[in-house]
Amino acid sequence: MKVRLISITKRKGAGKEGSLDELTSEYVKRASRYAQVDAGEYSSEEAMLKSLERPGRTSPVLVALDSRGRQFSSEELAGFVQQHLERGTQELLFAIGPADGWSAAALTRAQFTLSLGKMTLPHELARLVLAEQIYRAFAILNHHPYHGGH
Repeated sequence: MKVRLISITKRKGAGKEGSLDELTSEYVKRASRYAQVDAGEYSSEEAMLKSLERPGRTSPVLVALDSRGRQFSSEELAGFVQQHLERGTQELLFAIGPADGWSAAALTRAQFTLSLGKMTLPHELARLVLAEQIYRAFAILNHHPYHGGH
């Protein structure tokens, strides 16, 4: 299964976020030991939705991150990933929406809505938290000591 972490941003190169991007890349690299994992960006919601339309291929399972979504513990996120591994999901796409939130069309297109919490986070920080939790989910599933519980 391929896992993609994407965000809808209009950044113009790395600025103050450089260290957050480096940490995100580190967790993506660690998670890549267990599955094909990558992180990227789209400049607009429309571009992201268009990328989901792949004639002749199975569409990715879209998980939209939104404060109104379901909140998981790390163990529950690992269970969610495990379910998709067992179902044979080809691509699991975790998407952080645009600054003004997802459109109704995007939320309708998503198969699942996930919340990192009720607080608003900058995109770069949300990507870092998501990348770490994806790595932690794979660590849990593979009984790696990184996840020591609470």
